[in-house]
Amino acid sequence: MAEIKRKKMKVHSQAQVKRYTRSRFGNFFFFFCLFLFGAFSVIPLVYSIVTSFKPLDELLIFPPSLFIVKRPTLENYLILPSLIESLEVPFSIYAFNSLFVTTVGTVLHVLASASAAFVLSKSKIKYKNIIFMVVQLSLLFNAYTLMIPRYLIYSGMGIIDTLWAYILPAIPSSMGVFLMKQYMDGYVPDALIEAAKIDGAGWIRTFWTIIFPCVKPCLLTLTLFSFRDMWSLVPQGTIFSETLKTLPMVMSTVVSGGLARSGAAMANSVLMMIPPIIVYFISQGSLKESMSSAGIKG
Repeated sequence: MAEIKRKKMKVHSQAQVKRYTRSRFGNFFFFFCLFLFGAFSVIPLVYSIVTSFKPLDELLIFPPSLFIVKRPTLENYLILPSLIESLEVPFSIYAFNSLFVTTVGTVLHVLASASAAFVLSKSKIKYKNIIFMVVQLSLLFNAYTLMIPRYLIYSGMGIIDTLWAYILPAIPSSMGVFLMKQYMDGYVPDALIEAAKIDGAGWIRTFWTIIFPCVKPCLLTLTLFSFRDMWSLVPQGTIFSETLKTLPMVMSTVVSGGLARSGAAMANSVLMMIPPIIVYFISQGSLKESMSSAGIKG
């Protein structure tokens, strides 16, 4: 009897697996669509790389050849040092500003998002659901609608034309709080918090020793997003001193010269994309995990 029951269960499980498994055509269609979407998203990157190796005469031909280079050249890359030498401020100043702003802004952004999400997810403060709803509603605001209020606030604080004008807007983030809070709700059980309380750990110790290791994938995801945004940040109407400008601001000015410098502009774009791409390859596994778990929860 036991043997018969095992056989029946085996047949039943096989039937269930067969029922919920896609056909070969379904799998082919699914991966084909993924391939098309992936190829479409890579087109701008491929176009930038190909164009950066085109000589001037190939940049001016019509109709343009988007992904074909007949006579590849490194002239667009070799001309960048000579353009940089014409700057009044040393290039190292711009590089330091970019690295400092990106590093400090990313660290403060991740810490602020994780701290706020920890309070909204695991504390028992009143009206935290209403607060989180306000955070979600703030995602609807466009960045351009905040330019004038931000300028008035920064002017009142006296941080216009300082590096804080770069860093301060990066610290609060509705998207960062949303992703982190959703991830904590799904992957950090309340039993861990209760066990920490029994052991005598306070909220700060619980946050550093328990929460941080548990949300590492989401932390790396926020680091990637923040690094990308801070690295390419160009503030509008808040930085006027030449010694406080960053690489994106300066390089966009250096390579601006119409069609004659379009190849150099593409070469500059390719070089500026390298750091975010490196950070992405380091954290791509964590990005997939956190987005698939935290981003789809309501």
